[in-house]
Amino acid sequence: MEEISKYDSLYFIGAGGIGMAALERYFLAKGYRVAGYDRTCTALTDALAREGVEMCYDESAGLIPEYCRDPRHTLVVYTPAIPDSHEGLRYFRAGGFEVMKRAQVLGLITRNSRGLCFSGTHGKTTTSSMAAHILHNSTIGCSAFLGGIMRNYGSNFLLDKHSDYTVIEADEYDRSFHWLHPFVAVVTATDPDHLDIYGTEEAYLESFSHFTELIDPEGILIVHKGLKFTPRPAPGVRVFTYSRSEGDFHAEDVRCGDGEIIFDLVLPTGRKVRDIKLGVPVDINIENAIAAMAVCHLIGAGDDELRNGIATYQGTKRRFEFWMKEPGEHGRVVIDDYAHHPDELKASIESVRKLYPGRKLTVAFQPHLYSRTRDFYHQFAEALSMADEAIVLDIYPAREEPLPGVTADLIFDEIGKGPSSKVRTKVRCQVRDLADVLASRQYDSELDVLLTAGAGDICDYLPDICKALKGER
Repeated sequence: MEEISKYDSLYFIGAGGIGMAALERYFLAKGYRVAGYDRTCTALTDALAREGVEMCYDESAGLIPEYCRDPRHTLVVYTPAIPDSHEGLRYFRAGGFEVMKRAQVLGLITRNSRGLCFSGTHGKTTTSSMAAHILHNSTIGCSAFLGGIMRNYGSNFLLDKHSDYTVIEADEYDRSFHWLHPFVAVVTATDPDHLDIYGTEEAYLESFSHFTELIDPEGILIVHKGLKFTPRPAPGVRVFTYSRSEGDFHAEDVRCGDGEIIFDLVLPTGRKVRDIKLGVPVDINIENAIAAMAVCHLIGAGDDELRNGIATYQGTKRRFEFWMKEPGEHGRVVIDDYAHHPDELKASIESVRKLYPGRKLTVAFQPHLYSRTRDFYHQFAEALSMADEAIVLDIYPAREEPLPGVTADLIFDEIGKGPSSKVRTKVRCQVRDLADVLASRQYDSELDVLLTAGAGDICDYLPDICKALKGER
């Protein structure tokens, strides 16, 4: 990458983000000096600091390391969530530094490798990490930049100096994926999201259409069957569809039982790769695995490599992650999921229902972003009404300032209003009180299966929740 090779250091603003972390690890592995700012210290920033990133938690420009103060030698990378008023960002811009969005840097990487780019409203973290794991354990190999920590590796980054393939989670937020240059592009879902950026569903769908125009003319497009958008790949791009039960790639003979899910993968030729066993046996992972295996098959992975990769895939943190699983038929269960879009939340609840039929399900949901709550509170309430008990927490603001009249009460007040509602109890509380609320309920033998959901900091409270449920605090 000629644009980057002239530098010897990089400074990341928003360095604690999961996507930024993968880039930081990449450039550390390449021998660059790496420093950065983030607002808060987390387990991830601590890990990055141990690996060699010089971290700072104060945006004051005076704290920028000396080796990052020469525009001839330092490239600055930032995320769209960083405001223009950030003191460090203003310093670099005023000083004539090259300042790039994270997505631009990923775009440069895909120009210099064969990018396998996984996009979609939901499913992209799991499908991309599945594909990365399959390829990493195959004769093909890959580097990978992912949006979740893979439990197999304790990282969201893989580096293979000998493979020409790079797996990338292609984020549609702020149209970031338009910087990429895919060799293979996957579109898992196009349910409207990020309307604070796009404004309308039509504009959101158009962004995916444009994404497909960026595919290498000799490349491949793989699209979930039945999506509303219109793909526009260049002539020469091979196009395939997939879904659970139909499309060029699909599943047959799905077998569920004894905590296992096994199925046969049907290829476009009609040939079957038999007995695919999910390492993370959740119903929604059938489709995720189909998409991941479709990519790997089309670039040359063998049947046994597909089977082994899916069977040994342990999942990513915060994607249907088990935190407590007591023994016995009625042992209490705690599952955490990153679901922050109504369709993701609905799919997660349905997956728990299929895993634990007939058992009482409590869902604790932390809404993420004021704008998303404003746009989808009816749909969130409808999904939560599928639970037996719904606990709604305050909105996690992330990058946003409060919006007038937008609180978690919008969701809470709508829960249970639909004719198909199953919810018997609904509770409002703050996230810091969640452990106490759950503990008080479990002593009445009310808690059975708990799903915590949301893209905020609810996961930080899970150790305390599990201790409270076990009576250990």
